[in-house]
Amino acid sequence: MRRIGVDVGGTNTDAVLVDTNRVLAAVKKPTSEDVTSGIVSALTALLDELEGEAGPLDAVVIGTTHFTNAVVQRRDLEHIGALRIGLPSGAALPPFADWPRGLGDHVRGSVVMVEGGHEYDGRPFMPLNESDIRQAAKRFRDEGIDSVAIVAVFSPLTSECEERAAEILREVSPDIKLTLSHNLGRVGLLERENAALLNAGLRRLAQSTTLAFTEALDTSGIEAPLYLTQNDGTVMRADQAEAFPVYSFSSGPTNSMRGAAHLSGLNDAMVVDVGGTTTDIGHLKAGFPREANTVVEIGGVRTLFRMPDLLSIGLGGGSLVDTEHHTVGPVSVGYGLTTEALVFGGSQLTATDVGVAAGLSQIGSSPPSIHSVDEGVISWAIDRIHEMIETNVDRMKVDAAPLPLLAVGGGAFLVPDSIPGISEVIRLEHGSVANAVGAAIAQVSGEVDQVFSGLGREEALERASSIARDRAIAAGADSENLRVVDLEDLPLSYLPGDARRVRVKVVGETVSS
Repeated sequence: MRRIGVDVGGTNTDAVLVDTNRVLAAVKKPTSEDVTSGIVSALTALLDELEGEAGPLDAVVIGTTHFTNAVVQRRDLEHIGALRIGLPSGAALPPFADWPRGLGDHVRGSVVMVEGGHEYDGRPFMPLNESDIRQAAKRFRDEGIDSVAIVAVFSPLTSECEERAAEILREVSPDIKLTLSHNLGRVGLLERENAALLNAGLRRLAQSTTLAFTEALDTSGIEAPLYLTQNDGTVMRADQAEAFPVYSFSSGPTNSMRGAAHLSGLNDAMVVDVGGTTTDIGHLKAGFPREANTVVEIGGVRTLFRMPDLLSIGLGGGSLVDTEHHTVGPVSVGYGLTTEALVFGGSQLTATDVGVAAGLSQIGSSPPSIHSVDEGVISWAIDRIHEMIETNVDRMKVDAAPLPLLAVGGGAFLVPDSIPGISEVIRLEHGSVANAVGAAIAQVSGEVDQVFSGLGREEALERASSIARDRAIAAGADSENLRVVDLEDLPLSYLPGDARRVRVKVVGETVSS
């Protein structure tokens, strides 16, 4: 396995070349405002490290914040259509009902609700009104809407209504981009619908982003299949990732956790990733980040789909130190760190400056201004930084048993050497680019989380595993080395027909080029 991994953060863009288990080269460059030119800069610097030649590559894997930033900053989102199948029920809370006004106004196009759907036990409670769906399709077409989210009641149990609606919309508009909610979320209607709506709003950006990444590879003279990282620590082929951009949410810190596991050889540990803008804290279980089992808000929108259980705090190497109010962060100089921080000749006092002045790291040129920082300021700022990290590590632990902690990221020097409840703090070689390492070593996955009824347990497990394997292969996995890494089933005693919820995750290596 010989891959280039790239991770785009709010402050830095990191790139590494990994050959099997060895990091052959690593670089860190400031993230550019347009992001893509920052990737070109990082790839160019990486090639310079390799004397202009990366050799044959199996893949280039990129982790990006494009899609999360688009939602949080309310930009680059398109007007979309929403088709909900569920009348006569569910009319009281229409699509977008619980969205923040600014974001909802930015994304909401035509909203159509039609009759159809199934009961919780899989029985149809109302025939699908295909005539109304066809009228909705014409309305979307006439209004110039080319991305639509289709949501049906209890579609994770049976996707018949969503699949048929998709067929009708494609008959009217063959090039329309469709997001079917059963491919993303779980049983809760509103949260699953929200995930589908967000995904639909990002489809155009996903296309332009993957095109820009492909052009960045061409500009750098690199020939290899392109993959994008997902938030479960795995990757998806770029053309497949265009259909599911929401799966990249939180992929950056997930990459860091996977990279930390790879570099340390530990599969069960706490991870603190200190970037330039934020610090992300999580718990590694079996080498992957613990998954969140609760509703997750993204840009103020409640969703319920696959997300890592992570805690992000406004602390990073670029965090501003306010000497008047004795605070550190959450405001950060971001990708301006290398020009605005004192250690780089700037005028802003940042957490990096405090760390350098305290002797924790040697960064920048150490101009006279760094030596003039008051020792009292250094003392309370370091104490505040350590308190923030210690408090939030404790919040993310699930029990009192001591665990090792892996300190990674460019600002890892800000992590204290000892933390209550932590057996040891481990700093890793190449830990500053653990995010790019995590991208480079990621595998391809396929996952299913679905309710099956009318089947025995073994048949339900086999059917779910088959769906997960097919999804992994579609995402770019080699069919010869797939393995099941997570399998659970939960009998649903309140449903007839021996119903059970089955969740299966399959991973495998990318197909060799």
